[in-house]
Amino acid sequence: MSDSAVVRPVTPPSIADPAQQLQREWLVTNGIGGYASGTVSGLVTRRYHGWLVAGLPNPLGRTVMLTHLSEQLRLPGGRRVELRAEETEARRLELHGDPYLTDFVLVDGLPRWRYDINGTVLEKRVVLAHRHNLLHVTYRLDTDAGGGEVLLQLRPSMHFRHYEAAVNAELARYSLLAVDDRYEIVGDPAFPPLRLRLHARHSTFTHRPRTISLVVHRAEQSRGYDACGDLWSPGYFQLRLRPGEEATLAASTEPWATINGHSPDQVETDERARRSRLLRNAPASLRDEMPELVFAADQFVVEPAGREAAAGDEVRSIIAGYHWFTDWGRDTMISLEGLCLLTGRQREAGSILRMFAHHVRDGLIPNLFPDGDSEGLYHTADATLWFFHAIARYEHHTGDRETLRLLLPVLAEIVQRHVAGTRFGIGADPADGLLRAGAPGLQLTWMDAKVDDWVVTPRRGKPVEINALWYQALCLLDEWAAKEGYDVGVDIASLGETVRESFNRRFWYEAGSYLFDVVDGEDGGDDATLRPNQVLAVSLPRAVLRPDRWRPVVETVGRHLLTPVGLRTLDPAHADYKATYDGDLRARDGAYHQGTVWPWLLGPFVDAWLKTFPDRREEARAMVRGLHDHLGQAGIGSVSEIFDAAEPFAPRGCIAQAWSVAELIRATASVGSPSALTQADDDDVA
Repeated sequence: MSDSAVVRPVTPPSIADPAQQLQREWLVTNGIGGYASGTVSGLVTRRYHGWLVAGLPNPLGRTVMLTHLSEQLRLPGGRRVELRAEETEARRLELHGDPYLTDFVLVDGLPRWRYDINGTVLEKRVVLAHRHNLLHVTYRLDTDAGGGEVLLQLRPSMHFRHYEAAVNAELARYSLLAVDDRYEIVGDPAFPPLRLRLHARHSTFTHRPRTISLVVHRAEQSRGYDACGDLWSPGYFQLRLRPGEEATLAASTEPWATINGHSPDQVETDERARRSRLLRNAPASLRDEMPELVFAADQFVVEPAGREAAAGDEVRSIIAGYHWFTDWGRDTMISLEGLCLLTGRQREAGSILRMFAHHVRDGLIPNLFPDGDSEGLYHTADATLWFFHAIARYEHHTGDRETLRLLLPVLAEIVQRHVAGTRFGIGADPADGLLRAGAPGLQLTWMDAKVDDWVVTPRRGKPVEINALWYQALCLLDEWAAKEGYDVGVDIASLGETVRESFNRRFWYEAGSYLFDVVDGEDGGDDATLRPNQVLAVSLPRAVLRPDRWRPVVETVGRHLLTPVGLRTLDPAHADYKATYDGDLRARDGAYHQGTVWPWLLGPFVDAWLKTFPDRREEARAMVRGLHDHLGQAGIGSVSEIFDAAEPFAPRGCIAQAWSVAELIRATASVGSPSALTQADDDDVA
């Protein structure tokens, strides 16, 4: 480890705490959608966990190839020690943790474990080759190991399946092919073989296949999913390590030529160099103060296999969250500035915008691209409006007017389609210019939870944030068309003024001094539920709300919805408020936007706060402190998707969420140097 390495340790309680070893998770990605991830303890608790979850070409998508590694160490005196028990012994880890684990850190965003067994110190590191489905797990015996040589036994186990597939799906009939030091596991012919090779001075492989039955995936069990399934193991490797010596297990779905052409030393060296370049390209403030956020952002920027782009362009996108999200249009556009433009990745940002423009249909960008499918789904009312916002931020940071000129016809068509009316009931109301949206059985805004036929927060009608974004899109297109001398075909300046007047007349809720969440709803009335969506009417650069109403909106939201980790989605005084997000799928989705805290909303709130109270920056700095502290919890080095709405604000959902990380980066940049967080006066917290 170099002196300049960026180190993120696990936060207290002690690493010896079994709960911490099970609840803290690590993640390494490969830039094509694949990843390696698990708990610090090594226990497999999710169907999404695996040492190699390969990002495979369509129609396979992300596929769990190598699930588990049991690790047994035999010391010079003959004593055997289990570092990573087989799943049949998982109860020991659950109750007692790994007593030999003394340290877990991320070094330049990559995980490193250290074990101390009565003075014998073993280190383990994990790296994925960038843009390859190639995993390296490296073991190193400390040079101070007084006992001399040790014997390490590794037993891999697997169940080839799509990462969303149930863990209780029937095991295929697996077979092992061995040639010299190369081993191939073949199962269902729909999947590629898993290729294994051990890079070590002295090693053997013992063919002793076995089925490990009824492995319990505890996180899936708590979420109400099928939780018990079987794994299959072909046998085990044994290798000898002397003090100061390293050995590496390679696992891959790539051809042997690729595997053999990427030595462990070279892969790790190349990946460290790539990460160093990411840091060098990032702005000095981010690089010097919060460099780990650069690595967190990198996890989401991918080259999706099989995705079509404009002729001659690169294909780039943003994974919305790990483990289970793919790339979503809304999340991508909200995240673009924080993940790409504020980390020095302008070229990739341009590719992302052009790729989504290539997939516009009927005036809409895709809501998401399902895993394993190159065709998008379009059921969204806000993703396309966020597209305008992302383009504006891109132009602001890069000055790239060529991309803007390229996209102008697409943007004009989008507005034309919205004025005329497009899919899912999305269209401008001729009476007031406001944008309405809604179709039975669909959830079209970001508050998109749905269980079977139950749309939890349908918000059909004219939602507040949709119309704040609609106004900004009209303003932006009017400005761009004027600069480029482009005829949009719609009098957008006049329409924009109509929208602004209608918005301020229709959305202001005088009795509460804040904004309606939806007007002209399903029942014809207006919804005065206090939600955070109204913040966008203040925070967006082209704010639709009158400035004299900014303060009451910001103060009301801050008083009722602001927490140390983001904004609640519902006023705690509301009858539908849910303080915790837990239970089965129906219970969780019922709470998803009914109180549950979303950290991405902190970015817009900080923007609104600074616009309203420009002389109270210290209070804004204090608002982001909680998310900085969170970086050592849940998904270590990243930011969770959501949190409970009440103390202790437990992290929930995905362990790493794109817009959570992006908006933390953006909010941190807005409030100033992150080092100032430790200087903020607690009495100033809003």
